Amino acid sequence: MKKTVPVIAAVLLMAGLRFPAAYAADEPDISAKAAVVVSADTGEVVFSRNSGEKLPMASTTKIMTTLLCIESGGLDVPFVVDSDAIHVEGSSMGLQEGDIVTKRALCCGMLLPSGNDAANAAAVRISGSIDKFAELMNSRAQEMGLSKTYFVTPSGLEGEGHGSSAYDMAILASEALRYDVFRDICSSESMKVEFGDPPYPRWLKNTNKLLSMYGGTYGVKTGFTDEAGRCLVSACERDGKNLVCVTLNDRNDWNDHMAMYDFAFGQVHTFEPDIPQDIELPLAGGSSDTIKAKAQELPAPVTSVGEEELSYTVISPPFIYAPVNAGDKLAELSISCRGREIRRIPLYAAENAAYKNAPAKKKKSGRKLFGGRSCR
Repeated sequence: MKKTVPVIAAVLLMAGLRFPAAYAADEPDISAKAAVVVSADTGEVVFSRNSGEKLPMASTTKIMTTLLCIESGGLDVPFVVDSDAIHVEGSSMGLQEGDIVTKRALCCGMLLPSGNDAANAAAVRISGSIDKFAELMNSRAQEMGLSKTYFVTPSGLEGEGHGSSAYDMAILASEALRYDVFRDICSSESMKVEFGDPPYPRWLKNTNKLLSMYGGTYGVKTGFTDEAGRCLVSACERDGKNLVCVTLNDRNDWNDHMAMYDFAFGQVHTFEPDIPQDIELPLAGGSSDTIKAKAQELPAPVTSVGEEELSYTVISPPFIYAPVNAGDKLAELSISCRGREIRRIPLYAAENAAYKNAPAKKKKSGRKLFGGRSCR
């Protein structure tokens, strides 16, 4: 592992935005009840304070709600919001009865002004009720291995047992950030959306002040309730390194996140996965039983704490059927770290593969005759 010599330097302030010029030498002294910094790629922990303790996480809950909204598809299909769903206390995107909206607008309403009305409207649209949507949230959390997480509401308003850990929230955010639409929304300080009866354009402002305070920040979500205190999930990129930071119950979250990033970026490095070469896949109907495949696109560098061994899994149908032309997409290569998929890249045929015993072309009476081919 290449080590970076920590240096303490003056903080550069330009137009209110902090651009860290060096790494902090010592672990930061933070006020959060629980905190963690992880690699956005591998999930490796760079810094941790009580990161496995289950605590209420307030509106950072909406990371999961937005993720499920995106995964449900149909983001630009207009519909009328459920009247009961939007009658909820707390922060709002401004929905009213009879409003026509899209799921994309609801995602903006959840991630920027932290609309509880948007979260409820999305939940009812997707699952038909708040309770059924909570079941979907918990099922997705289980798929991701979020062992300390339990959802009761889509908005983050307290319910019995509703809570998560700082580490779980970091993994959840890393998963959500794989979607470009999620990252585009949560990294925006404001966005113009359309909704209403009839829909008309209006601006929504992001509650995440870290976007304008610390260079490289591109998300993710704020949260606050009396029980949870101030909660913040953020993501930051520097020199190709991507980190996710979470604090729960933190009265000084903006400064704590900046201090944790100053420290954590000095502890990580990037490396390019050494992907397998000359992968052979089963071939049916060809002159050979296998066909060679390769990745023509190299995966992006991975942010890591140590040189962790990665695992590779080929995702493909049981057989590839001849004929195949070199360059055809055949399968995908899944790259995982500690059992968690971090990349998936396409695999292409490295050679041609004709039918087995394909009839040869013959000349007869000045005409070309071709053997018949069967479709597979």
